[in-house]
Amino acid sequence: MSMRRRLLGAVAAAALALPAAAQAQPIPVGHLMDNSGATSDVGVPYGQGVSDALQWVNRTRNGINGRPLNVLGFDYGYQAPRAVSQYQAWSRDRVVAIQGWGTADTEALIRFVTRDRIPYISGSYSAALTAPKGRTDRAGVEAAPYNFFYGPSYSDALRAMLIWAKQDWESRGQQGRPRYVHMGANHPYPNSPRAAGEAMAQELGFEVLPAIQFALTPGDYTAQCLTLRNQGAHYAYLGNTAGSNISVLRACQTAGVQVQFLGNVWGMDENAMKAAGTAANGVVFPVRTAAVWGQEAPGMQTLQQISRISDPQGQVYRPVHYLAGVCSAMLMVEAMETAAANGGQVTGERIRDGFYARQDWVPRGFEGVCAPSNFSPDDHRGQLRVALYRARVTGDTTQGSVGELIRAGTMRLEPVTTIELERRAEWLGW
Repeated sequence: MSMRRRLLGAVAAAALALPAAAQAQPIPVGHLMDNSGATSDVGVPYGQGVSDALQWVNRTRNGINGRPLNVLGFDYGYQAPRAVSQYQAWSRDRVVAIQGWGTADTEALIRFVTRDRIPYISGSYSAALTAPKGRTDRAGVEAAPYNFFYGPSYSDALRAMLIWAKQDWESRGQQGRPRYVHMGANHPYPNSPRAAGEAMAQELGFEVLPAIQFALTPGDYTAQCLTLRNQGAHYAYLGNTAGSNISVLRACQTAGVQVQFLGNVWGMDENAMKAAGTAANGVVFPVRTAAVWGQEAPGMQTLQQISRISDPQGQVYRPVHYLAGVCSAMLMVEAMETAAANGGQVTGERIRDGFYARQDWVPRGFEGVCAPSNFSPDDHRGQLRVALYRARVTGDTTQGSVGELIRAGTMRLEPVTTIELERRAEWLGW
């Protein structure tokens, strides 16, 4: 064979290999984490769930249509300016989607991700992210067509807890109007559902008390507990993450304050129950998933396989935030698979449209674990069915791991009820 023929053959072989090589190109995805900042107490397990799920997809599903996910993780320490700066770097890296985190940074990036057409699946459940076309009749609610999250919004979860609180008040034969108070830092995250919650409380016949502030970090909150007692509050919403809520719960237990605490979705979990001990007993809070760790569910085996990515021995108990991180990641993965179907390109617009492709959407293999989600081009309220649980702590939690305390019955998550909210137009984006 002549040199010329050998060269032509090599060129032809290379040309045939090009589509396969192009198909195998990694897909860049951003993962914004808080592993060291003010919300790291819940950011760490959630971020681990996201990370494990995406690694598992690469190992067991060969990525997205044969293309591995190149996950670009960044711990921004819950500092919104660092998140915005990192976003600029990721946009240069041509990421096609981002797993995000906090409310301040997610809301600051709405216009950026809309401009760049990059789906942003956040750990913030701010209702302002649920209106893809915006709200001209409500200040501050701009169009967010590329923002998604797994679970009920902060506002809808609080509405559900207030509906339950009214039912609880009446079922116990209490007289008069129950008194409700919002508690949390003066920060976009705890403030996000405040107006919606107070409006709902008034609609239900509560007396709404002046809000009580406490910082996102642990501290001495005895003064806040004394204010609670002096106000005569019956139901108090804890808008911060677990770390500072633990301080409030302990201070109020010491002060002998009798109030029904309502924890926001990041405000209570199994780790917080262990840290707070019996001070956490009775806190009611929303759980995003259809099951908690170890419960019987068809998809629990898949979840346990994912857990072994970072816990090969399978010994670690996974709190509710880990499970939610997995479900969030898998929604993004399946939207990307929809984009890639039939040789399609994995672009931001196609991934966004992938979020609209299914009704009562449960990622395959996660039946009974990930609660169903529904998104549409007009409404990004993925879940309006809110499962409420009660933290039960009956003894000393200083000895033993979370898993050991759960197995011993010292701690447990007790289902309370599930509230099905109406898809009211006036609540969109609020």
